[in-house]
Amino acid sequence: MKKIMIVLLALAVVFPLFANGEKEAAPAKELSRVQQVIAEAQKMTFEELAKKAIEESNGKMIYGVGNSSRGKSAFPLFIDYLKTIDPSYSLNFEWQQPKNNKIFDQLTADSLKSEGTFAVTLIQDGNQIESKMVQTGILDTFIPLEWAQANGVTADTYKGYLPLQTLNKIFEYNCVGTKKYDNCWDFVMPGEHGLFMGLNSEPVGKNFLYMLTAPKYAAILKDAFEALSASEKAAVQPTIDAVAQDAKDLGLDANGKYALAWIKLWVGSFNEQTDDGPICNILVDASAKDQFGLLVYSKLRSVTESATVSKNNIKVAAYEPGYKGFGGYGYSHYMFVTDNSPLPWTACAFIAYITEFVDGFSAWGKDIGGYSSNPKLAADNEAKYHHSTGGDTAAGGPFPALNDRGYDWWVSADGGRLVIEDPAYCASVAFTVGSWIEML
Repeated sequence: MKKIMIVLLALAVVFPLFANGEKEAAPAKELSRVQQVIAEAQKMTFEELAKKAIEESNGKMIYGVGNSSRGKSAFPLFIDYLKTIDPSYSLNFEWQQPKNNKIFDQLTADSLKSEGTFAVTLIQDGNQIESKMVQTGILDTFIPLEWAQANGVTADTYKGYLPLQTLNKIFEYNCVGTKKYDNCWDFVMPGEHGLFMGLNSEPVGKNFLYMLTAPKYAAILKDAFEALSASEKAAVQPTIDAVAQDAKDLGLDANGKYALAWIKLWVGSFNEQTDDGPICNILVDASAKDQFGLLVYSKLRSVTESATVSKNNIKVAAYEPGYKGFGGYGYSHYMFVTDNSPLPWTACAFIAYITEFVDGFSAWGKDIGGYSSNPKLAADNEAKYHHSTGGDTAAGGPFPALNDRGYDWWVSADGGRLVIEDPAYCASVAFTVGSWIEML
């Protein structure tokens, strides 16, 4: 039955490729009211855009919704900035953070109104964004002029969504004992049970597993496997052999079997947790000897030192000399304007403010493990917060685990080799690889 299901999944991918070739190109769709605003806003400097926002929203109420609660901290800074242009400006706001991934349902319901409640959103999970929000026309991408210039693109040439930041979830282990983890396959060896959030409670974790099957990351897994000792290889080789045919049936490349094997071993062994905060609290305690987790890097900053709890009880696996394979995964928080936004100019100005100014980004940029997509802002943020040296002033330091090596290191072949979420790829394999994972 499993074999039949995998073949059907593969056919489900191949058949539309032939069917789509017979379709005529769809006629160009007229721009919505909000899309017309965005087209004009993308040609404006921030100062020009700020004046349009003041004219539109002075004395009004704006609603935002996001996966991150920190939008609530960013809005007052945005309002204060607009007041430097017009001291009489005022804006009331409310920022909502739906739980249990209900943000997609909330935005979908709001999209049914001719004019929505929510003006702007910060949202994660590239797979569902692509399939449920963008292809359906619920959310629109706005590319700020200065952000585009800093990235050497234009709004017309840039492809993709607008990421506020990329966050990383990384392998960390308690180093009170003598155990070391120097290869990503170490985390799925017999007897290992990493602490990790459940796949259904935070779908970006599922996207991470989807991305492992992409050729780039499957090759990293294959190379890491080759670096194992003979006994370590023997421990996982049977699983690799067992999924080899599945990889072919799912249309993966020659290294796809290594990805499926790692996924199968991980799904069958990790210790499911409700949130990354509790995972961090467990690992930094001396009693968690030889335990490890895959969690948001920034959680380390909030640890309070005590006789038994310390950030020095933790090691970042990828920072250890000779580490092989990927050190974790990265996913983005994307900014969108709702297609029925009641205040589209103000939404665009808010997005520009938090993606172009250090103060605007400060709600997120003050912590390690979150990297602005604006290279100029990223450099200015590091100059202010000194993340590469643990913040310089971290009480009770030094704490080597806090020395964030930055986005460029984390994604480089000689660095952390993060598995980076690609919304289009995740959406393309969500049914095939996703269904395979569901059957594990």
